[in-house]
Amino acid sequence: MNAAQTVLQAAYSGARPAADPEVEAAFQTLLEQLESGAVRAAECGADGQWRVNLWVKEGILVGFRTGRVVELPAAGPLRFFDKHNLPPRALRLEDGVRVVPGGTAVRRGAHVAAGVIIMPPAFINVGASIGAGSMIDSHALVGSCAQIGARVHLSAAAQIGGVLEPPGARPVIIEDDVLVGGNCGVYEGTLVRRRAVLGAGVVLTASTPVYDVVNEQILRAPPGGGLEIPEGAVVVPGTRPLRGAFAETHGLALATPLIVKYRDANTDARTALESALR
Repeated sequence: MNAAQTVLQAAYSGARPAADPEVEAAFQTLLEQLESGAVRAAECGADGQWRVNLWVKEGILVGFRTGRVVELPAAGPLRFFDKHNLPPRALRLEDGVRVVPGGTAVRRGAHVAAGVIIMPPAFINVGASIGAGSMIDSHALVGSCAQIGARVHLSAAAQIGGVLEPPGARPVIIEDDVLVGGNCGVYEGTLVRRRAVLGAGVVLTASTPVYDVVNEQILRAPPGGGLEIPEGAVVVPGTRPLRGAFAETHGLALATPLIVKYRDANTDARTALESALR
């Protein structure tokens, strides 16, 4: 347990006043540790299970609680007002991150590894982690504490939801080598295992049943937990008929994600990123 953790946990529980200067200093230390990758909101163990670092999420919540809304520097007629202790992160050339001009913002406390490409406009929130070689495409959102692996492609308008509260809840996790198609939405602690492919328009939440056509089973989130998409699964939008006489009369159906195959050489060829982009 490091010193910042001790102070932030005490502040979160109310055992230490939020106005204490040591709390502010501890929060700044947490942001630095998150940005460097020294600590993460969630980590994968040797057993392949993801575990939440409760104190990290509690520390971020302390930062929101203690932050004062101030005017932040902006160019021209633009004006921004946000928490004084959570401004946009100032990336440097030596960080090795390619940020294309056009309105992208990376908030303090977000880890962005070398080799990441961010197309405009995109937003990466506090506590998020982006692995090496990933691409965050235009209009993509990476929510607070979301964990994005290496060589992931978040396509245009992909939305990766943030999960801060309750602190013990698993954030959204996208493992290595996943392709998230355009206009996808991944929310409420969903875990997408490595090398999976989410076709354009797929939406995954804790209450979303996923029909695995290959293995003839239905995947559901456990009570109080998040949905899990298996390794290498190829998920596309589908429908299932809505029950009841009225629904049957009108041919109504519900949107339902379908696993139609598992990743193979043909899928790899179709999802490969052009080397010229990098």
